[in-house]
Amino acid sequence: MEDMAGGSTLRSAGEIAEARQALLSRHAHLMDPDAVSRCVGVEPADWRRFAIHWEDLAPDYYAAREGTYRLRRYGHFSLDRTGALRPMPHLAFAQPEDTNPLYVGEERHFEPLTDVFVADPLFKSLMRMLGGIASCLQDADSWSVKVHPFRVVASADGVGLPTPEGRHRDGVTLVTSLMIGRENAVGGQSTVYLPDGTRVLTATLHEPGALLLGDDRATLHEVAPISPADATRPARRDVLVTTLTARHSAERDAQLG
Repeated sequence: MEDMAGGSTLRSAGEIAEARQALLSRHAHLMDPDAVSRCVGVEPADWRRFAIHWEDLAPDYYAAREGTYRLRRYGHFSLDRTGALRPMPHLAFAQPEDTNPLYVGEERHFEPLTDVFVADPLFKSLMRMLGGIASCLQDADSWSVKVHPFRVVASADGVGLPTPEGRHRDGVTLVTSLMIGRENAVGGQSTVYLPDGTRVLTATLHEPGALLLGDDRATLHEVAPISPADATRPARRDVLVTTLTARHSAERDAQLG
């Protein structure tokens, strides 16, 4: 008879296989929080601890130019086949050409991830899981991993724009969005499209651990604005956006940061 640990391992392997198959067939997939927790090996207390890092983000002055109050940090890593995660130099972040219409060609400087964020075991386990999923899209010796914790805030005076650039792609192999938490927020629906405008997947991420995966080479994505459910209090939406790019197709990483 299978023990509980063995059964959990087999189930996690099946859920990762399901995500990989969906990316290959539909180019997008939504993993529910329970599945992600099993695959990463965490419990609700771990998500609550991880969410505390979102209280230590810095203002995004570039988004503020578009009227969006957004907090964020940024980190760049190399992830190899063994799951080893190595930090890369903290340089300016720049969008590849023909991707984000707001910021293409512009170098943006963001505060780095905190040491305690990078050391969090949930973060490390999550990156290894994403590398295992991304390998279905490209057989890469290593991945360029770019990590963006975001908080978007809205008030009665103005909506919050998770994607002020609108429908776009990031110029990577795999793009992912992990729900960390939301409070007093309505809206924030995520949609993935084919280049011809066909909708592939639409979902609103509510629970911590809900994970949206997209093959960025084959799709575009956007997130609807958020607004307060109770207009007397601000709304917030906290997510972790992580992108993975196969190393042999990312020769410019050292320059782009």
